[in-house]
Amino acid sequence: MSPRPTNPALIVFLCAVLAIGAKASGDWPLWRGPGQDGKASQGQDLPDEWSEARNVLWKAEIDGRGHGSPIVVGNRVVLPTSDEQKKTQSVLCLDRATGKLHWTARIHEGGFMKLNKKGTHASGSLACDGKRLYVNFLNAGAAHTTALSLKGKMLWQTRITDYVVHQAYASSPALHGENLLLVAADNKKKGAIACLNRADGKIIWKVGRPQKPNYASPVIFELDGRQQLIMTGCDLVSSYNPLTGKKLWEIKGATTECVTTTVTDGIHVYSSGGYPKNHVSAIRADGSGKVVWRNKVRVYVPSMIVHQGHLYAIADAGVLYCWKSDTGEEKWKGRLGGTFSASLALADGKLYAANEAGDCFVAEASAKAFKLLAKNKLGDEIFASPVICGQRLFLRTAHRSGSERQEFLYCIGKK
Repeated sequence: MSPRPTNPALIVFLCAVLAIGAKASGDWPLWRGPGQDGKASQGQDLPDEWSEARNVLWKAEIDGRGHGSPIVVGNRVVLPTSDEQKKTQSVLCLDRATGKLHWTARIHEGGFMKLNKKGTHASGSLACDGKRLYVNFLNAGAAHTTALSLKGKMLWQTRITDYVVHQAYASSPALHGENLLLVAADNKKKGAIACLNRADGKIIWKVGRPQKPNYASPVIFELDGRQQLIMTGCDLVSSYNPLTGKKLWEIKGATTECVTTTVTDGIHVYSSGGYPKNHVSAIRADGSGKVVWRNKVRVYVPSMIVHQGHLYAIADAGVLYCWKSDTGEEKWKGRLGGTFSASLALADGKLYAANEAGDCFVAEASAKAFKLLAKNKLGDEIFASPVICGQRLFLRTAHRSGSERQEFLYCIGKK
């Protein structure tokens, strides 16, 4: 039998698919990473210790001010920024290998609104589906979502809803399926969750939310045999069908203001917030409305991590907790020190936590005991969350000298 003729086009196509898959596995394409859970893939092999003179592969100046964590896709590192003097909101794209600036895309000019002193006009992360970049900004009394090409060209912009500022706006977009983009904009006037077509920005569905301030980002998980879009805050934990916006279930299981993004163990969803009540709670994700356990720890801003049957959280006041995820039993707590806004990240069984003073801690993600492995200092401020992919740790920091402030993005790894 003669061999079947080779199809060169098919081979090229398959190689391209494999290359994209390999590249994607080393990316961090949206807020809290590929699984929206703060977890990096195995095999990161990061150093425990770093400083200005040690294990920093590159350091890039970042113009303006922002708390949005970077995303990493292919050879790009992308993050939002704002210029308080010029009143501009922009997206920056840096080279992943060198930190060199590839391009800057200005999204809004003018239209700034008064925020809490800790807030910035660029506090959410972008999302990337490999074709386009998506970013949320608060501007001129409304929340807007904008799509860019991978070269920084604006493709479309959609006004999501009116927005009345209470503190700020920091919600990041989420991706679902081949063409859906989910965005949230809870606020005191006209809160909403919307589903957009990624190709043209047209709204597929939009549902109203309570007229209360809240800052959470939407997250989509497979729970109880179905896809669920979970939102926490406005005194509720709510589940929606991401395809239609239909409410699947809702309970009074949260406080009013939540910044954290919900995490899950596949059975429960975990909510936390800090105003007016402090709480961490575990809710069955089957629509039963059952709150399995609850405590009164203030985990207002930093999002949590579920790992090997345990829930890890850094309280805003600087205490790291480990609870059994099914019962809420406290296994240990350990003081790191400082005030925290950045969310936890997990890589190779280690937790990464950065405080507002520029200290980044590495601790073991083990239920046996609290074990701090390292404390590292880069700069004077960290509000953005650690990003880990491709054996690299990316940290957005700020240095202060008198009244001067300069942001930097660090790439950390073994040389």
